[in-house]
Amino acid sequence: MSTRQTLPVLPLRGTVIFPGLTAPIAAGRPGTLRAIESALKGDRLVFAVAQRDNAEEPAPEILYSMGVIARIGQIQRGLGGVQLLLHGEQRATSLQYTTTEGYLSAVVMPVEEMSPLDDQDAAFTALHKEIRERAAELGERRGLPEEVVHQVLDSVTEPGKFSDLVAGYIELSVPEKQGLLETLSVEERLRKVLVHVQRQISLLEAQEEIKSQVQEELGERQREMFLREQMKAIQKELGDDDQSKEIEELREKLNKLTLPKEARTEVERELGRLERAGRESMEAQVIRTYLEWIAELPWDKRSDDQLDLKHAITVLDDDHYGLKDVKDRVLEFLAVRQLRAQQLSEEMDRTGEFPVAKLKEPKEDATATAAPKKSNGDDKDRAITDKREAKARAMAKGPILLFTGPPGVGKTSIAKSIARSLGREYVRVALGGARDEADIRGHRRTYVGAMPGRIIQGMKQAGTKNPVFLLDEVDKLGSSFQGDPSSALLEVLDPAQNDSFTDHYLGVPFDLSEVLFIATANFIQNIPGPLLDRMEVVEFAGYTEREKAEIAKKYLIPRQLEENGLGGKEISFTDEAIASLVSKYTRESGVRQLEREVGKVARKVARRIATKSGEDPSADGVLTAEEVRELLGRPKVHPEKANIAHEVGIATGMYYTPMGGDIMFVEASVRPLTTPSPSDGNGGGAPVALILTGQLGDVMKESARAAFTYVTKNAERLGIPRSRLGTVETHIHVPAGAIPKDGPSAGVAISTALASELSGRPVRKDIAMTGEITLRGRVLPIGGVKEKVLGALRAGITDVVLPKDNEADVEDVPDEARGKLRFHFVESLEEVLALALLPEPTKANGEPLAVVA
Repeated sequence: MSTRQTLPVLPLRGTVIFPGLTAPIAAGRPGTLRAIESALKGDRLVFAVAQRDNAEEPAPEILYSMGVIARIGQIQRGLGGVQLLLHGEQRATSLQYTTTEGYLSAVVMPVEEMSPLDDQDAAFTALHKEIRERAAELGERRGLPEEVVHQVLDSVTEPGKFSDLVAGYIELSVPEKQGLLETLSVEERLRKVLVHVQRQISLLEAQEEIKSQVQEELGERQREMFLREQMKAIQKELGDDDQSKEIEELREKLNKLTLPKEARTEVERELGRLERAGRESMEAQVIRTYLEWIAELPWDKRSDDQLDLKHAITVLDDDHYGLKDVKDRVLEFLAVRQLRAQQLSEEMDRTGEFPVAKLKEPKEDATATAAPKKSNGDDKDRAITDKREAKARAMAKGPILLFTGPPGVGKTSIAKSIARSLGREYVRVALGGARDEADIRGHRRTYVGAMPGRIIQGMKQAGTKNPVFLLDEVDKLGSSFQGDPSSALLEVLDPAQNDSFTDHYLGVPFDLSEVLFIATANFIQNIPGPLLDRMEVVEFAGYTEREKAEIAKKYLIPRQLEENGLGGKEISFTDEAIASLVSKYTRESGVRQLEREVGKVARKVARRIATKSGEDPSADGVLTAEEVRELLGRPKVHPEKANIAHEVGIATGMYYTPMGGDIMFVEASVRPLTTPSPSDGNGGGAPVALILTGQLGDVMKESARAAFTYVTKNAERLGIPRSRLGTVETHIHVPAGAIPKDGPSAGVAISTALASELSGRPVRKDIAMTGEITLRGRVLPIGGVKEKVLGALRAGITDVVLPKDNEADVEDVPDEARGKLRFHFVESLEEVLALALLPEPTKANGEPLAVVA
């Protein structure tokens, strides 16, 4: 029966002692040294037990209960402690830990292991044999001599002691070794040790395989270097050394690039093909061109963004007058990116890491490869680079803008100003008339003369991976049997996809996520829906006459005077002269024609000054409206003017085109029919014939029919005598018949003209109106309010009738114009007619007065 005994405790850190094994131990802690001295005074026995952690001061709660009764062998004292050999004798378990005289002691009881029921059992014998063979294999794989391994293993025959021997020599963690020590069943302990031995063998096999692969790769590289040197010598003898130098220069340039993994693999493959191809072969020329394209693309070059909002405001105001809404949108666009860049920089300063997860970088960045760079240990440069990266990434993931509006309003030029305000490169690609998908994606290299598409060519032209990229006239794209370029743009203009744009010529992904794409268009309805869905629309309205005059004064006149040799002359235009140029010689929404007219005046003045012939209108340095008339000849534009008198059957409407707003007249005339119209389906007593002329569109014709129905149905309420509702023919005409007209906004004017003609009441000459109507006489909202109102003001109108729902749109009208007009907001046609129609004129005797019809 096992007997209890009290022994000094020897706490072990990072190791476990097994019975039958001798292990060197270093001791230096005061409590441990006292325990050793106590053991040396007695029978040299200690209780060696492992700690649960590496605490400096051992305590009972951090010691395992199972340990080994060990005997101290040789001991060597030193300045830092003692070195001793500890031989494990028997497993034991601690019943109680106590502290006496500055060291731990324990009451321990030896523990016997559990032998198998039948040690001759075939399964147990096979297990014992298997672990012996695996242990021998492990020792040999670790590099021990075979005879030494067998000598050590053959010296132990008992299965329990053999398992303890192997467990003591294999590399395991303390908890795993402690688990083996506490396993009292010999068969179970053998199984556990076998699992650990097999795991160690598998680990060594994997290490040997990795080592073999590395050696093989190094051998291949050395062989390749040797063959290359031989090839260089042969080429030198053949006179092909120049080609070798070119290839090496190209290789060196490509190695400096940070390429995605796919691109690096493709480049290495093509370089190998180029080295094997003859100098004069066609294939070598194609490969060299391809590699030069790869080398010249900005894979890792960026412009340092300027996110200074004040600077952007200054640049935009210097370059463009007006366009407040557009400038506000651009400044909002820049402000958001400024805050994002600051946010990322602050987080990077706080955490010391680049916040990759927030930016959602493309996967290719993580696999990018480049020639290794030497670290100079300069943390400051690294911080600056990281902040630039943060700014670049902040600018990358944003909406793609679409500037839409009439020609000449500054869509293209403001994109260039955005690039200047950001400090980025500017690239413009004109897409008008493109009908081939290869224009966007490029041609495959199988074709002779293949080239990359416009996108990759633009990136090469920019020289940086974050330019401002203008896709001009995106609404002019066509399609043909060669493909649809607008479909190819879907990938380019999708922030979720363009980080891996693949050009057919390159054949490898190229990151476009940091490019600021801006598209321009004149007619948004010509853009396919999926493509339009990827862009944020910013609308450019046409300039008002006042805005055109200011643009001419601040930008166009100084530029044209400089271009025509009058920069040093004291020549200026009066406000009347500029107004004359705007209203009488141009009719456009932009300012291109205005600049041409200003240039024509400047050229004529320059000619007179140069020849000194005739009267020089610029002698006093000021050009007046009369002198402009003399230089340019008769006016080329004749805008509509308000009527000079109140007339029956003529109403003033308003319209809007991309060239601006203006007024138009709607004329109505009624004449009796002697015979019923063939189209009469309602009986002979109702007016049935309706004639519409003036090249009206389908929508405008429907508005005229709705107006006709409303007026005739409500004739009694509108004061229309029944004598005028006989069998009549009603004719509605809109002058300027050569110009097509369409839209629902003329419904109010048509109704007013009809009501005036049928009732005999004149329409006010100073009132203009616009609005869509319904059969019930409701007035519905329309568009283009600002342009229509400004056109009416220019024509001499003083009162404007607008739908009630358009009241908020009047805020877009300049304050100066609003101060000169009276606005009437209506919800029904009855309100319109009450405002627009005058009482029927009468003679002194009360008879109706004849009016101009």
